[in-house]
Amino acid sequence: MIKIENVKKQFGDQEVLKGISTVFEEGKTNLIIGKSGAGKTVMLKLLVGLIKPTSGAVWYGDINFTALNPRQMKEIRSQMGMLFQGSALFDSMSVEENVKFPLDMFTKLTQKEKLKKVNETLERVELTGSNNKYPSEVSGGMQKRVGIARAIILNPKYLFCDEPNSGLDPTTSMKIDALIHKITIENNITTVINTHDMNSVMEIGDKINLLHFGELAWVGTRKEVMNSDNDLLQDFIFASPFLQRLRDAANLNATRKSKA
Repeated sequence: MIKIENVKKQFGDQEVLKGISTVFEEGKTNLIIGKSGAGKTVMLKLLVGLIKPTSGAVWYGDINFTALNPRQMKEIRSQMGMLFQGSALFDSMSVEENVKFPLDMFTKLTQKEKLKKVNETLERVELTGSNNKYPSEVSGGMQKRVGIARAIILNPKYLFCDEPNSGLDPTTSMKIDALIHKITIENNITTVINTHDMNSVMEIGDKINLLHFGELAWVGTRKEVMNSDNDLLQDFIFASPFLQRLRDAANLNATRKSKA
């Protein structure tokens, strides 16, 4: 579990986060949504310790992450996995080498042990046999799965995903969502996802945090989205014409049932 308490972040005269408090729950996909400029990226950077809040605190369990020195932070960071927007794979490395990279950096396993772990992880993300391919030789969806494999190979307690569906077609996006959700549940990971993808919200949003100009405007589950009367949430979610028609159809059916 990750908890943030009254977190504020200011850059010069600009206050980007304005006293946010929320909890990212263990074993769940916790989504951060909001329009561009809402503060999503800044929040993610605060959570992983790339920047520090102007005030407030970030807690990992009972540890005040904000108060730690760099050496102490490293211990918490060793329990984190990151899936970057665009996958951020090393073009000059094969799939196997990309996935093995964290093992080379942070473990003292033998090469045989590393290869065994790489193959097990590639199997989990349905990339068995792709070891010797290079990022330029695989599709965008496969690159995302390589990125996921690299993020989870150290069995992290915390997984952070920045726009995991960016640049993917709807079908591939749903597969990536399902994979992240499955891994989260199976390994009881605290997963935090920055996303604009409404399919992600409706399919895997165990807990959804809506940011609006640096403030926490709404918190709830995907089941609560459709019935919420929060105007900011409704404006954000139903900006999609398809979802607007879906809501109108649901309202029409509800009206017909009430008259029956």
